[in-house]
Amino acid sequence: MRARYVCGALGVALMALGAVLVVRTGTAWDVAVWLVGAIVLHDGVIAPLVLAVGLLIAAAPARGAVRGGLIVAGCLTLVALPLMVRPGAPPNPTALPLDYVRNWLVLMGVVAVGAGALVVVRRVLQRRRRS
Repeated sequence: MRARYVCGALGVALMALGAVLVVRTGTAWDVAVWLVGAIVLHDGVIAPLVLAVGLLIAAAPARGAVRGGLIVAGCLTLVALPLMVRPGAPPNPTALPLDYVRNWLVLMGVVAVGAGALVVVRRVLQRRRRS
């Protein structure tokens, strides 16, 4: 119970620090625009897309592997997206020296192959059990 209160107090203190920094730097408007944009993007694009994909794969025989692959691909995309859509050259060229789009595509391929291999292995094991 104490750990819960300590974590809660730490969270409130960090939120207060963040609010102070936003007010001091004068970026409150930028933060508000970013937050509203995040809400609109999530509720208007991401959530309906996830629901539609969920409906499409609901009847698929290998839906567990497909769901797992889509979750991993979504997480990787969330991490890589800011680096892929960043406009212009980075301020420090040695900080972001890689081709992030290519690397993201390679990772998506690895995830797809991994999910496909999982489906194949499961089917082979099921056939062996039947015979």
